[in-house]
Amino acid sequence: MKRWLALAGFSMLLSVGCGDSDEGSDKGAGGAPLGPLQGEAHPDCDVLSPDFCGFPFPSNYYLVDDPKMPSGKRVEFGAKALPVFRKGMTGEKAIRPELFYTQDGFSPGQAPLYFLRGATVTGLPAYDRIEDSLKTTSPTILMEAETGELVPHFAELDMSEPNPDIRAEESALMIRPVVRLKDATRYIVAIRNVVDAEGKVLPPAPAFQALRDGIPTDQAAIESRREAYKDIFERLEKAGIERKSLQIAWDYSTASREVNTRWLLHMRDDALAKVGEMGPTYTVKAVETEGISDKLRARVVLNMKVPLYMDKAGPGARMVRGEDGMPKQNGEAEYEVLILVPKSIESGEKHGILANGHGLLGTKREGQGGYFAEMCNRHKYVGVAVDFIGFAEEDFETVASSLGVDPELWLNVVDRQHQGHLNGQLAMRMMRGRIAQEGLFHEGKEIIPPGLLDPDKAFYRGDSQGGIMGTVYMAISKDVTRGLLGEAGMPYNLLLNRSVDYKAYEAILKPNYPDMRTRQLLIGLFQMHWDRTEPNGYAPYINDNLLPDTPKHEVLLHVAIGDYQVPPLGAHIIARTVKAKNLAPVNRSIFGIPEDEGPFTGSGMVEYDFALKDSPINTGPNSPPGQDPHDTVRQMDESYDQSHHFFQTGEIKRFCNGACDCEEVLASPWLNDKEKASCNAAKK
Repeated sequence: MKRWLALAGFSMLLSVGCGDSDEGSDKGAGGAPLGPLQGEAHPDCDVLSPDFCGFPFPSNYYLVDDPKMPSGKRVEFGAKALPVFRKGMTGEKAIRPELFYTQDGFSPGQAPLYFLRGATVTGLPAYDRIEDSLKTTSPTILMEAETGELVPHFAELDMSEPNPDIRAEESALMIRPVVRLKDATRYIVAIRNVVDAEGKVLPPAPAFQALRDGIPTDQAAIESRREAYKDIFERLEKAGIERKSLQIAWDYSTASREVNTRWLLHMRDDALAKVGEMGPTYTVKAVETEGISDKLRARVVLNMKVPLYMDKAGPGARMVRGEDGMPKQNGEAEYEVLILVPKSIESGEKHGILANGHGLLGTKREGQGGYFAEMCNRHKYVGVAVDFIGFAEEDFETVASSLGVDPELWLNVVDRQHQGHLNGQLAMRMMRGRIAQEGLFHEGKEIIPPGLLDPDKAFYRGDSQGGIMGTVYMAISKDVTRGLLGEAGMPYNLLLNRSVDYKAYEAILKPNYPDMRTRQLLIGLFQMHWDRTEPNGYAPYINDNLLPDTPKHEVLLHVAIGDYQVPPLGAHIIARTVKAKNLAPVNRSIFGIPEDEGPFTGSGMVEYDFALKDSPINTGPNSPPGQDPHDTVRQMDESYDQSHHFFQTGEIKRFCNGACDCEEVLASPWLNDKEKASCNAAKK
C-alpha cells in the first residue's frame, strides 16, 4: 500500500502545470469530431467513429501489408489517431506510430472499444449472462471471421469516472472476451440494438450508415471501403446477423504468436546455452542466520552473473537488438538472488527447489519471514527468488514516468521485463545445476550440502503479480513443469480498471489524458507491447500448442472470491485458456470451466469463499467493502498442503472439508481476527 500512496503522491508532482485548459486536447486522442458526410475526414481517423479519433479499436483500418512480418501484416496507426500527452509546461506530445511497427496485429486479449453517445448497458450480455453472447440475437457480437464461430464475452460501459455527466460524454462501450482469442486470426465486431436511457435505439454514425445501406457519398474514406465491408456484411449475414440492424461493425486481426514470444524465447535459449546445464556462476554476498524467521536456518543473498540483453543493468534500460531485430547480448550483469534455507534441512533429507514470485512493484524478499518460509520448512523445499525487474520496487519511477512523463517509457518497462523473466529462469537453472551438485558454502561453512537438493523436484509458486507473471514463467520454463498461480489473472487491460490499485494509476493518467476514452485507448496500446511479457502472450502454450523446445506444464490456480486487487475475472480467463477444471464441490459455477470432484491430473482451479461481497464486475473506482482476501489464501493449511501434493504428484485433490469456505477460514491458525471477520459475521 505504501508504494501506491507514493505513486499517488508522484502524480501530484506530474500534474503541476498539466493543462487546466482543454485547448487542443478536448478529445485527448486526435482532434475534433469528424462530422457528417460532406467534405473529407482526416485520413488518420476512422470516419466510422465521428466522435472520437482512434476508435473503433482495435481495427484493421490500421493494418497494412508487410511481407517481412510473420502474419504478412503490420500495424500502422496514423499520428492523429494516437493519444496526445499533455506534457505540462512543455506543451503536447503525440505517441509516435513507429512504436508499433514491430506489431503484426493487435492483442488477442484486448477488449474492442467503440463510442455511442448516450449508450446504456440495457439488454447487453453481462458477466453473469455470458451465454447470451453466444446467441445470434445478442446486441454485441464478436465473431471469428473465417469460421463464423461466436466468441463468449460480456459488454460494459467504462465506469472508471465517478462523475455521471462525464461518463455520459466519454464512456467507451467495451466488449470483453472471456476467452483468449486465437493468434493471427481475423475477428469481426458487430453492435446493434444499443439503447439510450429512454429505451430508444441509438442511430449509427452517418459514414457507417452509408456503407450499411448503400448510400453514395463524396468521401473517399467511405467509398474505398465498400469492398471490405461487402465481405464483413456477408460473413455476418451468413452467421444470422442482419445487416440492417447494425449500428456499427468492423474487423481486426490478432498478432501472431511469433511476434509476441520471439524476443523472450530467443533470450531464454541463447542464455541457457551460454550458462550450460550448471547454470550461471555466482558469488555469495551475505548470509543471515540470526534474527530471521524461526522456520529458517539461513537467508542467503547471491550475486548471480548472467548474460545481459539490455543497454544497462539498472532501471530504465532498453533492449539491445542486432541487425536482425532480435535481442543481442550486451556483456554480463550481476543480479541478486535470495535463497531461503529452511530448518528442515537439518534432517538431512532430500529437499526440492521452490521458486517464489513477488507482488506488484515488490522485491524478492516478499514472504521470507512468513508464508514462503513456512511453505519451505513445512514441506522441505529450499526457496529461491529474484526481483522481477521491469516491475520490481526499483522500477517504480520508470513505471510512474511512463504514465506521467513520457508514454514511450512504457517500452523501457516491457523491455526490462524480458530480462526479469530471463533472470528467473537462470536462477532456477543455477539451483538445479551448480548449487544442487556443488552445494553452497560461505567462508568455509556449509550452507547447503552437495547432493541435498533434488533437481527433479523443482517447482514454482507466486501470488498477485507473482501469480500473473508466473503464468509466463510456467509457459517458458525448461526446468519447472508444475506451478501454483495465486491471485493470478489476465489480461492487464481487463484487470487494471477493476483493481483497487488502479486509483494510483489513474491519479497519474487523468491529468495527462483527461478523456476517459483516451485512457482506455492508451491501456489498449500498452497491452499490444505488454503481451510480450504478460500471460496474455503465453498462457495458451502452457499445456497445449507448446512453445519450441519447451516441455508441457500444468498449473494450479488459487483464487479468492472478493479479491479487490486482482479480480477473479482474470483468473477465470487463465483457467479457460489452460483447460483447467474447477475442483468440486465449488462455491460457485463459472462459465466455461468444467467441475470435477477429483482427484484429477492436469491443471485446476480452487476458489476460496470468505463470505465477502464479490470482486468488482465493473471498471472502477472500486474499493473493497471490508476485508480484502487478496493475501489470505496462501496462508491457509489447505493451500500449503494442496500445493505441495500437486507439486509432488501432479494430482489436484481436495484438502478442504467440502467447498473451501468459511469453515476452513475460521479453523486456520495462521489468519488473524481481521482476516476472519467476514466469516465470523456470516456465521452470526
